[in-house]
Amino acid sequence: MISIRQASKRFGERVAVDDLSLEVPRGVIFGLLGHNGAGKSTTIGMLLAQVLPDAGELRINGCDVFADRATALARVGAIFETPAFYDYLSGWRNLRIFCEYTAPAEAERMHEIVKLVGLEDRIHDRVSVYSHGMRQRLALAQALLPNPELLILDEPGDGLDPEGIHEMRNLILRLNRDWGLTILFSSHLLSEVQQLCTKLAVMREGRLLFSGDWRELGADRHWLRVRVDRQAEAERALLASGLVDELAYDSRARLAQQADVPAVAAWLVAHGYRVEAVHPIERTLEDFYLETIHGSGCLR
Repeated sequence: MISIRQASKRFGERVAVDDLSLEVPRGVIFGLLGHNGAGKSTTIGMLLAQVLPDAGELRINGCDVFADRATALARVGAIFETPAFYDYLSGWRNLRIFCEYTAPAEAERMHEIVKLVGLEDRIHDRVSVYSHGMRQRLALAQALLPNPELLILDEPGDGLDPEGIHEMRNLILRLNRDWGLTILFSSHLLSEVQQLCTKLAVMREGRLLFSGDWRELGADRHWLRVRVDRQAEAERALLASGLVDELAYDSRARLAQQADVPAVAAWLVAHGYRVEAVHPIERTLEDFYLETIHGSGCLR
């Protein structure tokens, strides 16, 4: 669905995107991760033809974004940067004006989208009285009106309360599962990305550090948490025993090849340690992200 080849962009002396190549398959929810200034928004801006790259090629659905902008973006919806609305007009009128700028939408389609985003009871109120979460839902409705195949969302959960984040997550899942949309979104909410994505890209200082299924990378690294009396002594002894080959903070250890959790528990008991807990740890996206960003082999 998205193909980026050796894209670069500078703003003066600052390199925003540096020789970026990235593929987003059709039909997935794809996360774009990185710190502030990593180049995520610049990349999205280039995909939407709002930022002109200095070099490289960007294609959506096989069409060059800059050589054939109208065709490339015809089936793309987006929430990019802060959505702008006419505050003195109703949400419905704002959507109508948007349709006049882009492509006409039947009233039936508009009602369907408004219901989908949960604004049917407030769509005729002035936008000036909308909460931040309602504005985000109105922006999503606007992005969905052209009947897109690809939805690009830049920090869709930014500023939302926990209930709003939950609603946005369910909407994204529904749009992918029931409507078949390919969704690319950037976010700092790693717990949300973990629940939504298997495929993602991690950027740092404009460069791509990782792209693919994050669960597959390091899948052979089995970690466990050990809590015993004489904790520090036990950790050193386990490392010397060969049952674990790496230690991290917070009572975490990585199992050595051929070792397993029962073997560690049995060894601790046999050597006189009073065991409080020995259990495997599910690797989180936060663990993976910090390992990738900092180049560390340990869970942080």
